[in-house]
Amino acid sequence: MLTRTLEEVTAAGDLRWFAPALDHLRSTPGTEFLAADVPVMIARAPGRLDVMGGIADYSGSLVLEMPLARATFATAQPQSSARLDIVSLRDGKPSEFSVELGDLLTGALQTPDALAAWFAERPAGRWAAYVVGSVYECLTLSGVTQPPHGLRLFITSDVPEGKGVSSSAALEVAVMSAAAACYGVTVSAAEVAAACQWAENHIARAPCGIMDQMTSALGRRDRLLRLRCQPATVEGHVGVPAGYRFYGIDSGIRHAVTGSDYTTVRTAAFMGYRIIAELTGLSVRAKRSQRIHVADERWRGYLANIAPDEFSTRFADWLPARMRGADFLAQYGGITDTVTRVLPDVWYPIRQATSHPVFECDRVTRFGELLATGLDQPDAAETMGALMLHSHTSYGACGLGSDGTDRLVDLVMEAGPARGLFGAKITGGGSGGTVAILGTDAARGAVHHIAREYERETGRSATVFDESGPGADEVGVLSFRA
Repeated sequence: MLTRTLEEVTAAGDLRWFAPALDHLRSTPGTEFLAADVPVMIARAPGRLDVMGGIADYSGSLVLEMPLARATFATAQPQSSARLDIVSLRDGKPSEFSVELGDLLTGALQTPDALAAWFAERPAGRWAAYVVGSVYECLTLSGVTQPPHGLRLFITSDVPEGKGVSSSAALEVAVMSAAAACYGVTVSAAEVAAACQWAENHIARAPCGIMDQMTSALGRRDRLLRLRCQPATVEGHVGVPAGYRFYGIDSGIRHAVTGSDYTTVRTAAFMGYRIIAELTGLSVRAKRSQRIHVADERWRGYLANIAPDEFSTRFADWLPARMRGADFLAQYGGITDTVTRVLPDVWYPIRQATSHPVFECDRVTRFGELLATGLDQPDAAETMGALMLHSHTSYGACGLGSDGTDRLVDLVMEAGPARGLFGAKITGGGSGGTVAILGTDAARGAVHHIAREYERETGRSATVFDESGPGADEVGVLSFRA
């Protein structure tokens, strides 16, 4: 990822994207632990609006994702002490966390399992697992066991937590980008994204897919990242047709990929794939407890590669609507997913969780094709809106809906094309969070009106996201000396 000086950033017209971090450095309590006259590296990474694709990413779907103007900033500075010291400004107050680098790289915390277990025993410091995990992966990937210096990190953000706009990915990408620059580690934006997903999966133990980190790292302002999650192939950046815009409204219902609903649905999808492998006679080999390998040259292990017609005619009726984990394990042994486990006493919605990524990938493909036409075809925007509604309904059928997101979608559709609004859907991991909306530029007032009406009805706050911003790679890392 490119490192640039203040003069280079200013000349390129990108200084405004770093202005919040620079303002914090000059005026915010909590920055006093940064040493004077020592250079810093500042990385900026945005949240994202999941326009189409969502939870189908872990099943290999095509997704379309928009980076937001809201961003997280990580300011990294070397220090002589061989420690990682962190100050994160959260809700206006500094939260602090420290760990010895020797413990991370050569000591008691040097294995991912040990580090993850250490954080599991410290629930008050769980937020730091995303930070420490990203630095840990940055150094271990580069083969560093004795870093030349310690690291101070100062973190600020206006990406709201628990709103379904991927505050965790923004945090991870900003931290790893700044740490890599501070240690002189050469790493591409795609490598940053993959490493950050690994850290979230294996250190924070949140079973996210790849789309959030890729969008935060590789997104482009006012464009949709077209990403094929097999595992992470960027197929391009799609412009939004003139006169149209994607909006987001937060439902005020907190979302988390660590939640049981998301994890249950993800696990159920892999259970469905395992059953399909059995139905088609694919070779299955046990790897370790609950982990299997499927020799699958046709679909390459991804549900999204199964055609909807084939799924409907060959597999849907053979998949149980619900199945208890213990019964599944007794019959099928395990799943191919590396970050979830089948729990014996949980009932899993296998049929719907398996069908969702199959049909969602088809919906995203058609949505992208219409978007590429510039919406010049008659009723193109209405058709795209209908695809968003089908996606929203499918989320609900999986058990990932909520009364708040349902109400926001209803309010959008009540306003309708007459107000420049064509469709809406729940985003990300579901179970609350943010609703994505397709509308015209002129519909901004209608979107804000819907948010205020929703607040009056429910008593919940409803933040509107109506501006895109650059991904981390688009603006690079700022090398700055105060």
